[in-house]
Amino acid sequence: MSDPRAAPAPGADGRAFFLPDFCEARAVLAIVLIAALLAIVLALARQTVHGAFWIDLARTSAYLLWAGLSCAAVLCKARPWLAGKPLRTAVLGALGLMVGTVAIVSEVVYWAGHAWAVRTGSPSALFPAQHWPFLLPNLLIAAIVGSLTLRYFYVTSEWRRSVELEARSRIRALQARIRPHFLFNSLNTVASLTRSDPARAEEAIEDLADLFRVSLSDARAQITLREELEVARIYQRIEQLRLGGRLQVRWKVADLPVDAIVPSLLLQPLLENAIGHGIEPLPEGGTVLVEGTSDGERVTIRISNPVSATAKAVRSGNRMALDNIRQRLELAFPGRASVTVDDGGEQYRVTLQFPQVMDPGRPGRHGW
Repeated sequence: MSDPRAAPAPGADGRAFFLPDFCEARAVLAIVLIAALLAIVLALARQTVHGAFWIDLARTSAYLLWAGLSCAAVLCKARPWLAGKPLRTAVLGALGLMVGTVAIVSEVVYWAGHAWAVRTGSPSALFPAQHWPFLLPNLLIAAIVGSLTLRYFYVTSEWRRSVELEARSRIRALQARIRPHFLFNSLNTVASLTRSDPARAEEAIEDLADLFRVSLSDARAQITLREELEVARIYQRIEQLRLGGRLQVRWKVADLPVDAIVPSLLLQPLLENAIGHGIEPLPEGGTVLVEGTSDGERVTIRISNPVSATAKAVRSGNRMALDNIRQRLELAFPGRASVTVDDGGEQYRVTLQFPQVMDPGRPGRHGW
């Protein structure tokens, strides 16, 4: 699945260009629908003047469709050139192209009607009878509508940019909240091994260094699933040194698209909770199961662990990691991600679901 966030062409100032991509099918469909609806409105408004509703509707809709689609085609081809210009130049250039296109379409329509009249000896009701009274109002309307449309595109682009910047700031703030907690627990694990088993403590420090290099030193808000799984597996090795045979982790993630993009530190806090609140309180220990699947559109990851009655009581008051992950998934995939918890019975399960958005720099691959 391709990334729906495929970045638009950046403008001359480095920002995303405000003009939408009129080469896309959705944009073309929107133009067709708007032209059709506008033609109906205009035909209804002029019904008392012309009287012939269907002829007026056919004439108006045909003209608006040709004008709208022609403007879209011109802006589609000119968009890369406009994107490299300063904002004022790009706006004036786009407006000039729209007005010029409307002028050309209007001229073609008028002279086609003129040729029809010369050939048949009588004018057609589908074509304008007068040249300048037809051309000048069209140019004025194109200038006004084009200016309002470009203004709308610019305001919408700035609003979207503001929302994205705010979302990124919130993600960084949430990341900043979870990273010190993660560091503190990792260091406690190493410290507990320093006196009892210095050799294992040395191994844990090496793993911790790798962990920080992969995760804590990475300033990106999002990483690939491959990197996220690596962070979680390193954390497992650190905890394995402390808990020994009491901790077992089963990884069933071969079907995951490892180049899919996810918020960083997505799985490690869940694995930490599963070990700390599920396995550690049990004298005999237990097994944490990490499962991952993908249907090509959505990724599902489930982490489950056994939990005792006392651990359930402790867990009910510790929702920071879940709330943090839920917020970061919502910011990364608004309205398209979910975090569900099933704490019934003797198993505690956390299920993450989010869209499969691939890293544009790498082909989609499964298995890890």
